[in-house]
Amino acid sequence: MQDAPVLTAVQDGIGTITLNRPEARNALGQAMRPALAAAVTQMRDDKAVHAVILTGAGGAFCSGGDISAMLDPARQGLTFRDGMRALHQWFPELVNMEKPVIAAVDGPAFGAGLSLALAADFVLATRRARFCAVFGRIGLIPDLGALHLLPRIVGLQKAKELVFTARTLDAEEARRLGMVCDIVEDGTALTEAAQALARRFGDASTAAIGMAKTIMNQSFESDARTIAELESYGQSLCRSSPYHQEAIQRFKNKEPLRFDWDRPA
Repeated sequence: MQDAPVLTAVQDGIGTITLNRPEARNALGQAMRPALAAAVTQMRDDKAVHAVILTGAGGAFCSGGDISAMLDPARQGLTFRDGMRALHQWFPELVNMEKPVIAAVDGPAFGAGLSLALAADFVLATRRARFCAVFGRIGLIPDLGALHLLPRIVGLQKAKELVFTARTLDAEEARRLGMVCDIVEDGTALTEAAQALARRFGDASTAAIGMAKTIMNQSFESDARTIAELESYGQSLCRSSPYHQEAIQRFKNKEPLRFDWDRPA
């Protein structure tokens, strides 16, 4: 259904989640939230998917929360808290999905949209992309994981500046701060770049990438000994995997490895 608030597609091992409220610049409205939760679960559980692209329709990524819903007197106090807690049921699944996640950002990534971009492992942006922890403009604090993710990506002092000022970053500044991996010219180039990046993981070990991602995502909250233990368990599992056994056999036979990022396409 092309009028659904979130669209999903899987092709050649690449899963795509598209926020689909272009008339509202893909604001995270009430109908979109459960649909996005279902899309994240679908991509997480689909064994055929080796990489996921998260993007928005109509020249916008996500403009943040739905301001009109904030005016609803029924969504206050404990009711609003319940809604926020529901978001945090699925958002960690996006952050910790054991597959490469690529955010393809065109236009605004504001508020909760910024959080969605920060949840990805790679952020590709057009030159029209804009990023903003906009919450302070309406007297709120960042949510949907931004207070956790932003300091880890840009550093604590810079995160405080971006949150306190609620100022807008263009794609170039976001790249300098480490929020954006690469910049392309327009939406067509953005789609092509995201798909090309996702395809490059087609011959990688999704299990090994996922395990490394899970451990690294815990590295700021864990001491070195804990990480070493997780590393030991993870490496033991990877060494017994068919992918690793095949790679070792290829090496012994002096055959090219399936996954070599430095090898020309």
